[in-house]
This record gives sequence, C-alpha cells and structure tokens, in this order.
Amino acid sequence: MPRAGATIGLREMRDPYTVLGLGKSASAADIKKAFRKLAKAYHPDQNKSDPKAKEKFAEANQAYEILGDEKKRGQFDRGEIDAEGKPRGFEGFHPGGGGRPGGGFHYEFHQDGGGPFPGGGGRAGFDPGDIFADLFGFGGKRGGGPQQHARPRGEDVVATANISLNEAVKGGKTRVFLPTGRTLEVNIPAGIEDGKQIRLKGQGQPSQMGGEAGDALITVRIAKHPFFKVEGRDLRLDLPITLYEAVLGGKVNVPTLGGAVELNLPPGSNGGKTLRLRGKGLPGGKEADGDLYVTLRIVLPANVDDLSDLMRRWEKDKRYDPRDGLR
Repeated sequence: MPRAGATIGLREMRDPYTVLGLGKSASAADIKKAFRKLAKAYHPDQNKSDPKAKEKFAEANQAYEILGDEKKRGQFDRGEIDAEGKPRGFEGFHPGGGGRPGGGFHYEFHQDGGGPFPGGGGRAGFDPGDIFADLFGFGGKRGGGPQQHARPRGEDVVATANISLNEAVKGGKTRVFLPTGRTLEVNIPAGIEDGKQIRLKGQGQPSQMGGEAGDALITVRIAKHPFFKVEGRDLRLDLPITLYEAVLGGKVNVPTLGGAVELNLPPGSNGGKTLRLRGKGLPGGKEADGDLYVTLRIVLPANVDDLSDLMRRWEKDKRYDPRDGLR
C-alpha cells in the first residue's frame, strides 16, 4: 500500500470510463454504484494477500476522482484534462511536485481509513472518503477542515471456553487460547448459559492501519454432565424408579445442583412422565432461576422370577392394552 503522500499514476492511466466499466452517458448514480462495487472488491483491507488489488483499488479511486466530480468530468469529456486530471498539453508536469500549475494535482493515500484525495483541497465538497465510510463503517468527525475518518480497527478473533456444569453454576475463571497465540484468563459469570458469548474488548487482532485492536469473542460451552442435560437455564434429568414406586407412589430422592431433595411421586406414575422442580436449574442472576425437569424411567429388578407369576395372572385376569390409542 502506498505510504501517505506517495504518488500514484506515474504510468499512463486508463480512461476512467473504461476503469469503471461505463459509457459516457452514465449517470452520476451509475458512476457511484460502479465505484462502490470496485472499491469493495479491491479494498486493501479485504485483499491483504493480493498485491494487484491495491493497484486496481487506486485506479478505481483515480477514475472516480475524475468522474465523480461534475466539474472534472466535464473537463475530461471536453478534453481539457487527461485521465490523471492533468491539463492536456502541459509538458513537464510532475505529479506530486510543488506548484501544480494549471490546476494539476497529486494523489495522497491516507492510511487513516480514507482513500486517495487530491492534495491541496478545493474539491467543491467531493470526497471519496464518504463512500468508504459507508462501505466499510469508518467513523467520521467533522471539524473546521476536511472530514477526518477514523482508522479502521483490527479484526475480531473467536475462541471457545469449555467449562464444567459446576463452573457454569458458580462462575469463576478459566483459561482460553486465542488464535493469535495468546492465552487469556476469562471471568465466567455465575449462571451463564451454554452457547453464550463473552466479548473481551481490544483482545483481538491489532489494526494494520493504526486503529484500535479488534475484540476476542469467547463462546462458552458447558461440558456434558453424567446425568443432567442443560437446556438454556433449565436442566433435565432421567430418574430411575422401581415398579412399586411407580404403582404406589411416595417420596423419592432427586439429585439437584444444590444437593438431593425429596420429590412426591403420585401413585400410578407411568414411565416417561415428567415432573418439574421450580428453581432447581441454573441460577438466573437478575432473571428467574431455571427449573429442573425430572422424567421417570421405570426399571425392573435384575431377577424377575417373582414377578413372572404375578404378570401371568395379570395377563389372564387383568389384561389391558396401553397401545389402544395408536390404532
């Protein structure tokens, strides 16, 4: 990329209409649209590994410097200036030199997020940097002089913080390895949900143009738990129960994040039935705590000999069809 003040256009410049892919009847809107397309495609920040993109970007800028200004476009169409904006027939003109007689100008490539602008001012309000601000989100402040565009910030980086369910509940610190090669200690807030993102300001890639560094975006992933399944702030648990507990009901112990609690099991509870324990999920901080959803799973004993005779009598005398509704 040319340094600030470096001259562009020492080689013969192509016709600006040809550069932008337009005919001479193109409207001002057509010219702006064509330039926006080329500027976005060949901007150095978007093509760091393609040196030719810088040349195409500068060429598009110079073409728009002529055609985007109504006065200069008229001068070019009438043959008064050439593709570089130099008066035709003026020999010995040196772009970037002092004096610039006859209205000639040189290009300066500012490394503050703007584009090339004619040196010396007098642009009658024309500023390609306004388009760059629109294309690439550069901020701007207007003072007494020309608009000064904020230098583009560095790129954000992404990483993952893998934590246990206990760390998600209580919070704490964990170490994260960034793509930049750095290792950071990240504060994990209590009650954080799986998939939530933590932004670390200024911990991303540095700006190559002197702006602010990007941010580090850390996605939190909660490791699989032996028996709790995390769904947002809620938890799910498959609870094994005996056949007689399912038939007779009663109180059964249920594990929670804060220790075991008693659950009242209604008589005649079918396998697959789900009961809710309010507030026994992940802590919500300023919001409501999550819930624990307990799904019953009936488990038969290892030895079913004693049950076999009973079930045969049931099959004969108390037969029923639980799949009747599926027909």
